[in-house]
Amino acid sequence: MTVVPPSEPAADSVPAPHREPATEADLAAVAAQLGRAPRGTRAVAHRCPCGLPDVVETTPRLADGTPFPTLYYLTCSRATAACSRLESAGLMKEMADRLGTDPELAAHYRAAHEDYLARREAIGQVPEIAGISAGGMPGRVKCLHVHLGHALGAGPGVNPFGDETLELVEPWWSAGPCVDVPDTE
Repeated sequence: MTVVPPSEPAADSVPAPHREPATEADLAAVAAQLGRAPRGTRAVAHRCPCGLPDVVETTPRLADGTPFPTLYYLTCSRATAACSRLESAGLMKEMADRLGTDPELAAHYRAAHEDYLARREAIGQVPEIAGISAGGMPGRVKCLHVHLGHALGAGPGVNPFGDETLELVEPWWSAGPCVDVPDTE
């Protein structure tokens, strides 16, 4: 697996992560991607090479008071479909098997869990989800969408299964934007 550091993005890869405020156009694009209004969006955590958000950063507690453990929410329908295909092919089971037999991988995965918690807790403390990250971390592999979102939002080298997922998915951006961008002017 090749991990490209954020300071040296490969020409044919997803750009390095960045965090920026979500504009009205971003929120409209995310709503079109999800088929519903986004909830708790704090920022765009990553942009697809097409220019649209593909990962948003969410608040750990939604406006209605609901705890929301998913900090990095994968929004692009093509990226989520690519993750679903990998899940259907049994990739999570293979990853979980490796997690149980490779102590170095398990340590790296635990570090990803701790990274996720630290980033979310820096935004806000929510006692109901304290110690709970996402995607099955740190003991199992449950959701490749979460891992890909974490890898894109936090950058390469943070989440080993997110990095592997990114390497395995087809370039979802190659056909252009996944949705027509609504006019917010």
